[in-house]
Amino acid sequence: MLALLLVLEAVVTAQQNPSPMVEHARPHPRLKEESLAGLREKLSTGTLFIPAKLARRTSLPLVLHFHGGTWLPEVAANTSGRFAAIAVQSGSGSAAYAKPFAAAGSFAAMLREAEQKSGKRFGPVILTAWSAGCGAVREILRVPENYARVDKVLLIDGLHASYVSGKPGPLESELVAENLDIFLQFARDAVGGRKTFLVTHSEIFPGTFASTTETADWLLSRLSLRRRPALRKGPMGLQQLSEAGSGRFRVIGYAGNSAPDHVDQLHSLPVFLKWLLR
Repeated sequence: MLALLLVLEAVVTAQQNPSPMVEHARPHPRLKEESLAGLREKLSTGTLFIPAKLARRTSLPLVLHFHGGTWLPEVAANTSGRFAAIAVQSGSGSAAYAKPFAAAGSFAAMLREAEQKSGKRFGPVILTAWSAGCGAVREILRVPENYARVDKVLLIDGLHASYVSGKPGPLESELVAENLDIFLQFARDAVGGRKTFLVTHSEIFPGTFASTTETADWLLSRLSLRRRPALRKGPMGLQQLSEAGSGRFRVIGYAGNSAPDHVDQLHSLPVFLKWLLR
């Protein structure tokens, strides 16, 4: 476990090549931050939110979202009206999200605390993450008991890995499989209909660690799945370029290599969750 955290630390502490791009070709709308009615409970890690319309329910699906602020998952939960949400904001870099879940029992303890403080039972459990938040999902799924309890996963433009050589190329880069193996297992289960897995990515190329395009391609190649061109408008002004998948596993590729393109995907959380919960 310590070795994995050191690898993750290396991924996130490597300096990213700054992008000179400022994107003006497409609109970049943003959701409005709102103070929504409902139950909020501060947990040891994260904040639990139960929309007011679900207050009388004794059992609820639970979405745990990592990175991107606390209010966006609340907006998604309130819009859907189908689930409670725990939002976790731990700082910058995937290691900041991985460390709280490095201990095998930490995720189960988080769920117990949420149930005890709310007086409700939660299930099924859904994990969602944007950008660096994917580090938390990786750690959680590595524990077999957690893996069994998690029904669905959504990774929003954040599945990264190290390069074996420490740098990209030449041509097809070799990625550190240890960073991706648990997601490959989840993808295989989704293809078989046992789980649900949605991965989205942009065209952003960090340079010092593998892009979300490269990691998505890594998963697809090991599952013998091919992308299909799919030029259509996406949520929040996104421009979709491709899609791939089988069973309950789906990868969606979007245009864009600038920071606004990255944030567009975060603000698409309510739409992506709607697709995931179909």
